[in-house]
Amino acid sequence: MTFQNALANVVSNAQTLRDAARTKDAKVLSSLLGPALRGFVLQSARGATQTTLPVAGTAQFRWKYEEDQPDFRKLYRAAKRSQWDAESALDWSIEVDPFDPERPLLADEWVPFEQLGAWKKMTSREKVEHVRDYIAWVLSQFLHGEQGALFAACEVTQAVPWYEGKLYGATQVVDEARHLEVFHRYLSTKLERHYAIDDNLYVVIDAIVSDPRFDVKFLGMQIMVEGLALGAFGTYRSTTREPLLKELLKLVITDEARHVHYGVLALAEHVKTLSASERKEREDYAFELALLMRNRFLAHEFFEEHFAHVMSRREWDRFALTAPLMQHFRRTMFQRIVPNLKRIGLLSDRVRPYYAELGLLEFEHGKAAPELTAGDLLAGT
Repeated sequence: MTFQNALANVVSNAQTLRDAARTKDAKVLSSLLGPALRGFVLQSARGATQTTLPVAGTAQFRWKYEEDQPDFRKLYRAAKRSQWDAESALDWSIEVDPFDPERPLLADEWVPFEQLGAWKKMTSREKVEHVRDYIAWVLSQFLHGEQGALFAACEVTQAVPWYEGKLYGATQVVDEARHLEVFHRYLSTKLERHYAIDDNLYVVIDAIVSDPRFDVKFLGMQIMVEGLALGAFGTYRSTTREPLLKELLKLVITDEARHVHYGVLALAEHVKTLSASERKEREDYAFELALLMRNRFLAHEFFEEHFAHVMSRREWDRFALTAPLMQHFRRTMFQRIVPNLKRIGLLSDRVRPYYAELGLLEFEHGKAAPELTAGDLLAGT
Protein backbone atom coordinates (compact mmCIF):
# COMPACT_ATOMS: atom_id res chain seq x y z
CA MET A 1 0.00 0.00 0.00
CA THR A 2 1.34 3.46 -0.91
CA PHE A 3 1.72 6.28 1.59
CA GLN A 4 -0.93 8.25 -0.31
CA ASN A 5 -3.43 5.42 0.02
CA ALA A 6 -2.68 5.02 3.71
CA LEU A 7 -3.14 8.75 4.26
CA ALA A 8 -6.44 8.68 2.36
CA ASN A 9 -7.65 5.85 4.61
CA VAL A 10 -6.75 7.85 7.70
CA VAL A 11 -8.71 10.84 6.40
CA SER A 12 -11.77 8.80 5.41
CA ASN A 13 -11.84 7.12 8.83
CA ALA A 14 -11.09 10.28 10.82
CA GLN A 15 -14.36 10.27 12.75
CA THR A 16 -14.05 6.60 13.57
CA LEU A 17 -10.49 7.12 14.80
CA ARG A 18 -11.71 9.97 16.99
CA ASP A 19 -14.38 7.64 18.37
CA ALA A 20 -11.69 5.08 19.12
CA ALA A 21 -10.08 7.56 21.51
CA ARG A 22 -13.29 8.62 23.25
CA THR A 23 -12.39 7.25 26.70
CA LYS A 24 -8.73 8.36 26.51
CA ASP A 25 -7.73 5.20 28.37
CA ALA A 26 -4.03 4.67 27.55
CA LYS A 27 -4.11 0.90 28.08
CA VAL A 28 -7.21 0.47 25.92
CA LEU A 29 -5.79 2.68 23.20
CA SER A 30 -2.57 0.67 23.27
CA SER A 31 -4.46 -2.62 22.85
CA LEU A 32 -6.47 -1.18 19.93
CA LEU A 33 -3.57 0.53 18.17
CA GLY A 34 -2.37 -2.51 16.21
CA PRO A 35 -5.89 -3.60 15.16
CA ALA A 36 -6.75 -0.01 14.14
CA LEU A 37 -3.59 0.25 12.04
CA ARG A 38 -4.31 -3.07 10.30
CA GLY A 39 -8.03 -2.38 9.86
CA PHE A 40 -8.44 1.34 9.17
CA VAL A 41 -5.10 2.34 7.66
CA LEU A 42 -3.69 -0.75 5.96
CA GLN A 43 -7.17 -2.24 5.37
CA SER A 44 -5.65 -5.70 5.58
CA ALA A 45 -8.81 -7.55 4.55
CA ARG A 46 -9.72 -5.43 1.51
CA GLY A 47 -9.24 -7.43 -1.68
CA ALA A 48 -7.45 -10.23 0.19
CA THR A 49 -8.35 -13.91 0.07
CA GLN A 50 -6.97 -14.40 3.56
CA THR A 51 -5.48 -12.38 6.39
CA THR A 52 -3.05 -13.49 9.08
CA LEU A 53 -3.71 -12.06 12.55
CA PRO A 54 -1.35 -12.22 15.50
CA VAL A 55 -2.89 -14.25 18.33
CA ALA A 56 -1.78 -14.51 21.92
CA GLY A 57 -2.81 -16.26 25.07
CA THR A 58 -2.31 -19.28 27.26
CA ALA A 59 -3.88 -22.73 27.51
CA GLN A 60 -4.99 -24.01 30.89
CA PHE A 61 -5.11 -27.77 31.43
CA ARG A 62 -7.30 -29.12 34.26
CA TRP A 63 -5.84 -32.42 35.49
CA LYS A 64 -8.39 -33.01 38.26
CA TYR A 65 -11.46 -32.40 36.06
CA GLU A 66 -13.43 -30.89 38.94
CA GLU A 67 -17.19 -30.82 38.44
CA ASP A 68 -17.85 -27.82 40.66
CA GLN A 69 -19.55 -25.40 38.26
CA PRO A 70 -23.24 -26.43 38.09
CA ASP A 71 -24.28 -23.46 35.93
CA PHE A 72 -21.71 -24.36 33.26
CA ARG A 73 -22.82 -27.99 33.49
CA LYS A 74 -26.47 -27.02 32.84
CA LEU A 75 -25.44 -24.86 29.91
CA TYR A 76 -23.34 -27.69 28.45
CA ARG A 77 -26.25 -30.13 28.71
CA ALA A 78 -28.60 -27.61 27.09
CA ALA A 79 -26.12 -27.11 24.25
CA LYS A 80 -25.83 -30.85 23.61
CA ARG A 81 -29.61 -31.21 23.40
CA SER A 82 -29.95 -28.19 21.11
CA GLN A 83 -27.49 -29.12 18.35
CA TRP A 84 -28.93 -28.95 14.83
CA ASP A 85 -27.67 -29.89 11.38
CA ALA A 86 -27.41 -26.97 8.96
CA GLU A 87 -28.18 -29.22 6.00
CA SER A 88 -31.31 -30.93 7.32
CA ALA A 89 -32.78 -28.39 9.77
CA LEU A 90 -33.48 -25.85 7.03
CA ASP A 91 -35.44 -26.31 3.80
CA TRP A 92 -32.83 -25.20 1.29
CA SER A 93 -35.23 -25.99 -1.57
CA ILE A 94 -37.13 -22.78 -0.79
CA GLU A 95 -36.66 -20.35 -3.66
CA VAL A 96 -35.54 -16.91 -2.55
CA ASP A 97 -36.90 -14.27 -4.92
CA PRO A 98 -36.13 -10.68 -3.82
CA PHE A 99 -38.76 -9.46 -6.30
CA ASP A 100 -41.62 -11.45 -4.73
CA PRO A 101 -43.83 -8.78 -3.07
CA GLU A 102 -45.31 -11.40 -0.73
CA ARG A 103 -41.92 -12.42 0.67
CA PRO A 104 -39.64 -9.35 0.67
CA LEU A 105 -36.19 -9.60 2.21
CA LEU A 106 -37.03 -6.44 4.14
CA ALA A 107 -40.60 -5.31 4.68
CA ASP A 108 -41.32 -1.96 3.00
CA GLU A 109 -41.91 -0.15 6.28
CA TRP A 110 -38.40 -1.10 7.40
CA VAL A 111 -36.49 0.05 4.31
CA PRO A 112 -34.32 2.90 5.68
CA PHE A 113 -33.53 4.81 2.48
CA GLU A 114 -36.85 6.56 1.84
CA GLN A 115 -35.59 10.05 2.73
CA LEU A 116 -32.64 9.95 0.32
CA GLY A 117 -33.19 11.99 -2.83
CA ALA A 118 -31.40 9.42 -4.98
CA TRP A 119 -33.72 6.69 -3.68
CA LYS A 120 -36.83 8.61 -4.68
CA LYS A 121 -35.60 8.74 -8.29
CA MET A 122 -35.10 4.97 -8.59
CA THR A 123 -37.43 2.58 -10.35
CA SER A 124 -39.23 -0.08 -8.33
CA ARG A 125 -36.83 -2.73 -9.64
CA GLU A 126 -33.79 -0.66 -8.71
CA LYS A 127 -35.13 -0.24 -5.19
CA VAL A 128 -35.58 -4.00 -4.77
CA GLU A 129 -32.06 -4.61 -6.09
CA HIS A 130 -30.68 -2.10 -3.58
CA VAL A 131 -32.55 -3.77 -0.71
CA ARG A 132 -31.22 -7.16 -1.83
CA ASP A 133 -27.68 -5.82 -1.83
CA TYR A 134 -28.15 -4.13 1.53
CA ILE A 135 -29.34 -7.40 3.08
CA ALA A 136 -26.41 -9.16 1.40
CA TRP A 137 -24.11 -6.61 3.03
CA VAL A 138 -25.70 -7.18 6.45
CA LEU A 139 -25.53 -10.97 6.15
CA SER A 140 -21.94 -10.74 4.89
CA GLN A 141 -21.01 -8.93 8.11
CA PHE A 142 -22.81 -11.65 10.08
CA LEU A 143 -20.77 -14.22 8.15
CA HIS A 144 -17.46 -12.49 8.88
CA GLY A 145 -18.45 -12.00 12.50
CA GLU A 146 -19.19 -15.71 12.86
CA GLN A 147 -15.72 -16.57 11.58
CA GLY A 148 -14.26 -14.25 14.20
CA ALA A 149 -16.48 -15.88 16.83
CA LEU A 150 -15.22 -19.31 15.72
CA PHE A 151 -11.61 -18.29 16.33
CA ALA A 152 -12.42 -16.60 19.65
CA ALA A 153 -14.40 -19.63 20.84
CA CYS A 154 -11.38 -21.85 20.17
CA GLU A 155 -9.13 -19.49 22.13
CA VAL A 156 -11.56 -19.12 25.02
CA THR A 157 -12.00 -22.90 25.29
CA GLN A 158 -8.29 -23.42 25.78
CA ALA A 159 -7.90 -20.46 28.14
CA VAL A 160 -10.97 -20.77 30.39
CA PRO A 161 -9.94 -22.09 33.82
CA TRP A 162 -12.99 -24.27 34.55
CA TYR A 163 -13.31 -27.87 33.37
CA GLU A 164 -17.04 -27.60 32.72
CA GLY A 165 -16.47 -24.26 31.03
CA LYS A 166 -14.16 -26.01 28.56
CA LEU A 167 -16.84 -28.64 27.84
CA TYR A 168 -19.36 -25.94 27.05
CA GLY A 169 -16.80 -23.97 25.06
CA ALA A 170 -16.35 -26.93 22.73
CA THR A 171 -20.06 -26.81 21.86
CA GLN A 172 -19.76 -23.15 20.98
CA VAL A 173 -16.95 -23.94 18.54
CA VAL A 174 -19.36 -26.33 16.78
CA ASP A 175 -22.15 -23.72 16.91
CA GLU A 176 -19.97 -21.08 15.26
CA ALA A 177 -18.89 -23.47 12.51
CA ARG A 178 -22.56 -24.19 11.80
CA HIS A 179 -23.38 -20.47 11.69
CA LEU A 180 -20.52 -19.91 9.29
CA GLU A 181 -21.95 -22.68 7.12
CA VAL A 182 -25.53 -21.39 6.99
CA PHE A 183 -24.73 -17.72 6.32
CA HIS A 184 -22.22 -18.65 3.62
CA ARG A 185 -24.70 -21.00 1.97
CA TYR A 186 -27.53 -18.46 2.04
CA LEU A 187 -25.35 -15.72 0.56
CA SER A 188 -23.82 -18.01 -2.06
CA THR A 189 -26.89 -19.90 -3.24
CA LYS A 190 -29.79 -17.54 -2.52
CA LEU A 191 -28.57 -13.96 -2.83
CA GLU A 192 -25.46 -14.80 -4.88
CA ARG A 193 -23.62 -11.82 -3.37
CA HIS A 194 -20.85 -11.31 -0.81
CA TYR A 195 -19.36 -8.12 0.63
CA ALA A 196 -15.94 -7.62 2.19
CA ILE A 197 -15.65 -7.30 5.94
CA ASP A 198 -16.36 -3.83 7.31
CA ASP A 199 -13.24 -2.05 8.61
CA ASN A 200 -14.79 -1.50 12.05
CA LEU A 201 -15.70 -5.17 12.40
CA TYR A 202 -12.20 -6.17 11.31
CA VAL A 203 -10.69 -4.00 14.05
CA VAL A 204 -13.04 -5.52 16.65
CA ILE A 205 -12.17 -9.10 15.67
CA ASP A 206 -8.46 -8.33 15.43
CA ALA A 207 -8.51 -6.70 18.89
CA ILE A 208 -10.27 -9.68 20.48
CA VAL A 209 -8.25 -12.54 19.01
CA SER A 210 -4.90 -10.75 19.48
CA ASP A 211 -5.47 -9.90 23.16
CA PRO A 212 -3.81 -12.48 25.46
CA ARG A 213 -6.21 -12.05 28.43
CA PHE A 214 -8.96 -14.66 28.59
CA ASP A 215 -11.44 -12.37 30.36
CA VAL A 216 -10.96 -9.66 27.72
CA LYS A 217 -11.70 -12.24 25.01
CA PHE A 218 -14.86 -13.19 26.94
CA LEU A 219 -15.85 -9.55 27.28
CA GLY A 220 -15.17 -8.69 23.66
CA MET A 221 -16.73 -11.73 22.03
CA GLN A 222 -19.34 -13.21 24.40
CA ILE A 223 -20.70 -9.97 25.84
CA MET A 224 -20.12 -7.38 23.13
CA VAL A 225 -20.05 -9.14 19.73
CA GLU A 226 -22.41 -12.00 20.57
CA GLY A 227 -24.67 -9.64 22.52
CA LEU A 228 -24.96 -7.32 19.54
CA ALA A 229 -25.53 -10.33 17.29
CA LEU A 230 -28.54 -11.30 19.41
CA GLY A 231 -30.08 -7.88 18.94
CA ALA A 232 -29.20 -7.77 15.24
CA PHE A 233 -30.52 -11.26 14.45
CA GLY A 234 -33.74 -10.55 16.33
CA THR A 235 -34.20 -7.21 14.55
CA TYR A 236 -33.74 -8.64 11.07
CA ARG A 237 -35.83 -11.71 11.83
CA SER A 238 -38.71 -9.42 12.80
CA THR A 239 -38.39 -7.30 9.65
CA THR A 240 -37.93 -9.93 6.92
CA ARG A 241 -40.79 -11.79 5.25
CA GLU A 242 -38.51 -14.29 3.52
CA PRO A 243 -39.26 -17.67 5.18
CA LEU A 244 -35.87 -19.36 4.80
CA LEU A 245 -33.98 -16.39 6.24
CA LYS A 246 -36.52 -16.08 9.04
CA GLU A 247 -36.07 -19.73 10.07
CA LEU A 248 -32.30 -19.55 9.69
CA LEU A 249 -32.12 -16.59 12.06
CA LYS A 250 -34.42 -18.32 14.55
CA LEU A 251 -32.07 -21.30 14.81
CA VAL A 252 -28.98 -19.11 15.11
CA ILE A 253 -30.64 -17.00 17.84
CA THR A 254 -31.16 -20.04 20.07
CA ASP A 255 -27.42 -20.75 19.90
CA GLU A 256 -26.38 -17.15 20.45
CA ALA A 257 -28.49 -16.91 23.61
CA ARG A 258 -26.34 -19.65 25.15
CA HIS A 259 -23.13 -17.94 24.04
CA VAL A 260 -24.01 -14.69 25.80
CA HIS A 261 -25.15 -16.63 28.88
CA TYR A 262 -21.73 -18.31 28.90
CA GLY A 263 -19.97 -14.96 28.94
CA VAL A 264 -22.08 -13.60 31.79
CA LEU A 265 -21.50 -16.73 33.88
CA ALA A 266 -17.76 -16.54 33.29
CA LEU A 267 -17.37 -12.83 34.01
CA ALA A 268 -19.90 -12.05 36.75
CA GLU A 269 -17.65 -13.45 39.49
CA HIS A 270 -14.33 -12.80 37.77
CA VAL A 271 -14.92 -9.04 37.51
CA LYS A 272 -15.26 -8.90 41.31
CA THR A 273 -11.66 -10.11 41.62
CA LEU A 274 -10.23 -7.32 39.46
CA SER A 275 -8.47 -4.29 40.87
CA ALA A 276 -10.05 -0.87 40.43
CA SER A 277 -7.67 -0.03 37.57
CA GLU A 278 -8.30 -3.36 35.83
CA ARG A 279 -12.05 -2.89 36.07
CA LYS A 280 -11.77 0.66 34.72
CA GLU A 281 -9.76 -0.59 31.75
CA ARG A 282 -12.37 -3.24 30.92
CA GLU A 283 -15.20 -0.72 31.21
CA ASP A 284 -13.43 1.56 28.75
CA TYR A 285 -12.58 -1.37 26.47
CA ALA A 286 -16.25 -2.40 26.33
CA PHE A 287 -17.33 1.12 25.44
CA GLU A 288 -14.70 1.51 22.71
CA LEU A 289 -15.90 -1.76 21.18
CA ALA A 290 -19.48 -0.47 21.40
CA LEU A 291 -18.48 2.57 19.33
CA LEU A 292 -16.71 0.42 16.75
CA MET A 293 -19.73 -1.87 16.47
CA ARG A 294 -22.08 1.09 16.13
CA ASN A 295 -19.94 2.37 13.26
CA ARG A 296 -19.90 -1.12 11.79
CA PHE A 297 -23.50 -0.54 10.70
CA LEU A 298 -22.69 2.60 8.72
CA ALA A 299 -22.45 0.20 5.75
CA HIS A 300 -19.64 2.00 3.94
CA GLU A 301 -19.06 -0.89 1.54
CA PHE A 302 -22.72 -0.72 0.46
CA PHE A 303 -22.52 3.09 0.22
CA GLU A 304 -19.42 2.96 -1.98
CA GLU A 305 -21.19 0.69 -4.47
CA HIS A 306 -24.59 2.36 -4.60
CA PHE A 307 -24.53 5.96 -3.35
CA ALA A 308 -20.96 7.33 -3.54
CA HIS A 309 -21.70 8.85 -6.95
CA VAL A 310 -24.54 11.02 -5.62
CA MET A 311 -23.43 11.97 -2.08
CA SER A 312 -20.30 12.29 0.00
CA ARG A 313 -19.29 9.81 2.66
CA ARG A 314 -19.86 12.50 5.29
CA GLU A 315 -23.41 13.02 4.03
CA TRP A 316 -23.99 9.26 4.08
CA ASP A 317 -22.69 8.99 7.65
CA ARG A 318 -24.96 11.82 8.73
CA PHE A 319 -27.91 10.00 7.18
CA ALA A 320 -26.95 6.65 8.72
CA LEU A 321 -26.52 8.18 12.18
CA THR A 322 -29.67 10.33 12.18
CA ALA A 323 -32.29 8.62 9.99
CA PRO A 324 -35.02 7.30 12.34
CA LEU A 325 -35.04 3.75 10.98
CA MET A 326 -31.26 3.51 10.98
CA GLN A 327 -31.19 4.77 14.56
CA HIS A 328 -33.85 2.23 15.51
CA PHE A 329 -31.86 -0.64 13.97
CA ARG A 330 -28.68 0.33 15.81
CA ARG A 331 -30.34 0.92 19.16
CA THR A 332 -32.27 -2.33 19.20
CA MET A 333 -29.10 -4.20 18.32
CA PHE A 334 -27.60 -2.95 21.59
CA GLN A 335 -30.55 -3.91 23.78
CA ARG A 336 -28.87 -7.18 24.85
CA ILE A 337 -25.46 -5.67 25.61
CA VAL A 338 -26.22 -2.97 28.18
CA PRO A 339 -28.09 -5.12 30.77
CA ASN A 340 -25.36 -7.73 30.57
CA LEU A 341 -22.63 -5.14 31.18
CA LYS A 342 -24.61 -4.07 34.23
CA ARG A 343 -25.03 -7.69 35.35
CA ILE A 344 -21.28 -8.38 35.29
CA GLY A 345 -20.39 -5.08 36.98
CA LEU A 346 -19.02 -3.05 34.07
CA LEU A 347 -21.67 -0.32 33.90
CA SER A 348 -20.45 1.98 36.68
CA ASP A 349 -21.54 5.57 37.29
CA ARG A 350 -18.28 6.63 35.65
CA VAL A 351 -19.16 5.14 32.24
CA ARG A 352 -22.93 5.51 32.34
CA PRO A 353 -22.74 8.99 30.69
CA TYR A 354 -20.89 7.40 27.74
CA TYR A 355 -23.79 5.06 27.04
CA ALA A 356 -26.36 7.76 27.80
CA GLU A 357 -24.80 9.90 25.07
CA LEU A 358 -25.47 7.09 22.61
CA GLY A 359 -29.06 6.72 23.86
CA LEU A 360 -28.44 3.19 25.14
CA LEU A 361 -29.12 3.49 28.87
CA GLU A 362 -32.82 2.86 28.33
CA PHE A 363 -31.91 -0.82 27.93
CA GLU A 364 -30.10 -1.21 31.25
CA HIS A 365 -33.15 -2.63 33.03
CA GLY A 366 -33.72 -5.30 30.39
CA LYS A 367 -33.19 -8.98 31.15
CA ALA A 368 -29.60 -10.07 31.67
CA ALA A 369 -28.43 -13.30 30.07
CA PRO A 370 -28.92 -15.75 32.96
CA GLU A 371 -32.64 -14.97 33.03
CA LEU A 372 -32.93 -14.84 29.22
CA THR A 373 -34.46 -17.71 27.26
CA ALA A 374 -34.74 -18.34 23.55
CA GLY A 375 -38.47 -17.80 23.96
CA ASP A 376 -37.82 -14.30 25.30
CA LEU A 377 -35.59 -13.55 22.34
CA LEU A 378 -38.05 -14.81 19.75
CA ALA A 379 -41.16 -13.31 21.33
CA GLY A 380 -42.82 -10.95 18.93
CA THR A 381 -40.48 -11.76 16.06
